[in-house]
Order: sequence, then structure tokens, then C-alpha cells
Amino acid sequence: MEVARSVIALAIGMAVLIVLIMKTKFHPALALVTGACVVGVCAGVEWAAIPGLITSGFGNTLASIGLVIAFGCMMGQIMEESNAAKVMAHTFIKALHGKNEEIALGITGFLVSIPIFADSALIILSPLIKSISQVKKKSLTGLALATACCLNITHASVPPTPGPLAVVAQFGDAINLGSYILFGIAMGIPLAIVIMIMAKIAGKKWYKIVDDNGEIIDVTGDLAKKYAEESSRPDIPALDTNEKYPSAWISFAPILIPVILILLDTVTDMLFPGVKNIGTELVGFFGNPVIAVSIALIVAIYGLAGHKSRKEVLDCLERGVQSCGTVILITGAGGAFGNIIKSSGIGDVIATGLASMNMPILLLPFLMAGILKLVLGSGTVAMTTTATICAPILLQMEGVNFMFAAYAACIGSQMFSLHNDSFFWVLTRTFKFDKLDVQILGYEGIQFIWSWIGFALLCVVNLVF
Repeated sequence: MEVARSVIALAIGMAVLIVLIMKTKFHPALALVTGACVVGVCAGVEWAAIPGLITSGFGNTLASIGLVIAFGCMMGQIMEESNAAKVMAHTFIKALHGKNEEIALGITGFLVSIPIFADSALIILSPLIKSISQVKKKSLTGLALATACCLNITHASVPPTPGPLAVVAQFGDAINLGSYILFGIAMGIPLAIVIMIMAKIAGKKWYKIVDDNGEIIDVTGDLAKKYAEESSRPDIPALDTNEKYPSAWISFAPILIPVILILLDTVTDMLFPGVKNIGTELVGFFGNPVIAVSIALIVAIYGLAGHKSRKEVLDCLERGVQSCGTVILITGAGGAFGNIIKSSGIGDVIATGLASMNMPILLLPFLMAGILKLVLGSGTVAMTTTATICAPILLQMEGVNFMFAAYAACIGSQMFSLHNDSFFWVLTRTFKFDKLDVQILGYEGIQFIWSWIGFALLCVVNLVF
């Protein structure tokens, strides 16, 4: 009865959320809060506790990525107005001989998200994505989806990202961490290739570009075909000689600096676990995403806008804050929705019910993580919860490859990425994926497909080895 009530509560809440977003004048943030209230009431949460759960979920979500989003948007505004983004795009296109931008961004996302949370990484890379679309009239949809979904591959499955690291830890000495890292990377490569192909197809179906004014617009019909044909040519657009441009080094510095600092912190934690001294504490401080992005913003201010007056720089930063306000609001509301579901006990009920079912060994952690991601909105929480429940069961069974089981939980946690997932809102609001078809059939469709392809590939590897 408890399982049925939990499933019904979740279904009603998601249905209300989708209807409010699609058919009413509700802002998505208000729709998320309303849907959270519906889930809480239907699941039996005390009415008096629901407002507190909403505010705590909102606050806890923004505590981790709110400043990163805000500072990232300010940095992006400076990079755009200083022409740094155009310099990056030109350098990037030139290195690729004027083609295959989806592949290059997919590889970039695949590597960057190993040490960095996907939310932060997407914000850091967004100016580069937008500038390539603006310079070449390349579909922003394809570029953003290739980057975002490849970010999710390694974010979900390759330690030292916290989620997969916690999953491996649940299996104790049964899994060698170094072997698992190599296995996760090897399994991710074919999935990245699949994502790049799908992203290119999605880019043609939902053609968006960044116009000359920096606005994201939809392009259809003959114009879309024209841009698609032009952007596929191995052309390297020339920079406007009438404008001033910063050097390539200082243009890339605001992106490279936080990546290097966060990566250095991650490597230090791996090489010196639990060691506390002045060196590790300094690395940990500067490698924190908030501090790392703050330093990058300072570099952008003085390196890219140092020649401007104080008022001009502050006005530029203010425009950056305005551009990210909606992203921050909706991201926090998504966290509120997820917290209601988590606190109502729906996740625990569904996970326990799945564990009691008789199903193939690898399918158990894969499906459990997928359903928990749908319920909780957090891939890290979903895979960690799955490992916590499944590991004690699987460790008692014979013939189980524990590394494969851990990987199944990791990629299963990416099966769904919907309105209670903060990354969903960071992606869709940063690149103005406002229509439900590109959100569900585009982004979520790619996530769902590559997750199941990954599981199928895992089953083949399990049969062979």
C-alpha cells in the first residue's frame, strides 16, 4: 500500500508540474513549487512541514552552485563584451580546420567533467559554446547537447567525481579504484561517440543560433538549411579588423584557471587522502568551485576589462547578473521539488521494493538508480543510495562482477534528467531550450538512449569477461 501511494504521489506531482509548465501562465519556478506541494500532500507529508522542506531544498541547492552560476554568468558577460569569446571561438575553429565542433566540444566535456561537477563545468564552457554558434552560425542545440551529455558521462561514472567514488567505496576492497577509473573511461568513449551523433541530429531538428547581438534565436526552414550547409564547410571565419581583441591566452584563462585549480584539488585528495597540512589546505581552498570561479572572474575583470572604467565594468557585471537570475531561481526551485520527494520517503520505498524483486543481477542497480534519479533529481544521490542498498546484497552473491555492478548503478543514474534535476535547468535556461520537445525529446531523449546503450554494452562485456 505504501509503495502504491508513493508511486501515485510522484505520478500526480509530475503530471501537475508538466501541465502547469505547458498549459498555464505559471513561471517554471512557481510550477516546481506547486508540484512539490502536490507531491508532499499526496505522499502524506505534514502540511506544516512542506514550506520548510521547500525552502531548505531551495537553499541547499543554491548553496552548492548558486554563486558558481552567478559568477560564471558575470564572467561570460565580460568575455562576450570584450570579444574574448570570439577569440576563443576563432582559435577553436582554426584548430579543428573549421569543422567537427560537436566532436571537439563533446571531448572537452568528457574530460572536463572528470574533476568538475557537471553543473559548474557547463557554466564555465557556455561562453565557448555560444561563441562558436555565433561565429559559424552552427546550431547551438547540437553544440550544447554534445557538451552537456558528454559532461554527464564522466560526471556519473569516472572517479574522482564524488558520485562514482562513493559507489565504489560501498563495495570496499572488492573493487580496485584505479581499475574502475580506467574501465569507466573506456566504457565512456563509445557512449560519447553515440552522443555526438545524436546531438548533431538534434541540432538539425531544433536549429538555434546566437545572432550578432548575442541573442539566442530559433531558425527554421530554408534559413536553417542555409546555415547548416554553411557551418558544415571547413571555413575559418575571419575576425573583424575594425574591432579590438584580447590575446588568445588571456581569452582562455578564465576557463582554464578554474579547471586547473579544481583538478589540482581532486588529484591532491587522491594522492594524499586524509592528509592535513598547509599545502593540502591551500589546494583545497583554491580548488573549491566557488573560489576557483571567483578567481577566474577576477582574471576576467582585470585581464579582459582592465582598460574599461569602473562604472563600465560594474554595468557589465550587472548585466551578467540579470542574465542568470532566472537560471538561479529555477535551479533552486528544482532543488525544492527534489527535497520534498526525498523527505517524503518516496525514494526509500521504491528502492526497497525494487530490491525485493527477482531480476537479473546487473539490471537491479541499473533500474534502481534510474528510478531514484527520476524520483530524487540528483544523480549523485541516486547512485549512492543504490550502491548503499545493492552492495550488501551483491557482496553476498556468487558470480557477480562488482565493478560491472557499480558501473550499472552509475550509468543508470543518468537514465532520466527532468524538471527536478538542477542540471536540467542549468542547461535549458542557459541555452534557452524553452520548448518541451527539445527538453524531452532532445536532451532527455539523448540521456535515456545513451544510458540504455551503455547498459547493453555492459551486458556484452559481462558475457565476454
